[in-house]
Amino acid sequence: PQMIIPKYTEKDEQSWLRCRVLSFLNTAYFDNVLKEKETYENPAIELVAIIDNQVVGLIDIEYEVEPKSVCTTKDSLGGMIWHIAVHPDYQRRGIGEKLLEAAMLEAKKQQLTYLEAWTRDDKWVQSWYEKMDFKQTYAYYHLFFQENEMKLVPHENIPNFYPVTMFAHYTGEDLEAFRDLKRKHQCVCYVMNI
Repeated sequence: PQMIIPKYTEKDEQSWLRCRVLSFLNTAYFDNVLKEKETYENPAIELVAIIDNQVVGLIDIEYEVEPKSVCTTKDSLGGMIWHIAVHPDYQRRGIGEKLLEAAMLEAKKQQLTYLEAWTRDDKWVQSWYEKMDFKQTYAYYHLFFQENEMKLVPHENIPNFYPVTMFAHYTGEDLEAFRDLKRKHQCVCYVMNI
């Protein structure tokens, strides 16, 4: 079947959501489930890959009209890849690459100079970004504390405070204090010049 890459429209929302959820299931973002497609404060490039009237891939890039208003790394206009996903039944066919190529053409029209993306420590996802000429620029950690792990959080001196679960960012390098934490992910920033 032939694939087309049009701009996202509201009629694509349910298929877009299904594609994103299914594509994230086998990644470190497995629990990042959306019930509605995000909208953006700034202009955005929103494309979908369609086969047989079904969204099989997607890319959303919110872009800047003023440097550092969306992205974090450069003093020129950039675009943040908030979502890029390919339905598991259609992976390994070059759909992600074709979506990125189509989005880059639009990014050039908007005079963007780079794209930025953040991802967690799934090696195959990081390898894909590196294959697409993205370079790693920064990293920190996402820490997920469950009830039985709250002893690792320094909160004993806060009266009437009883955390049950918690999500935290850790920008340090010494993970020894969190060695017993079951779920922790390195969150990595990738940048590609256009």
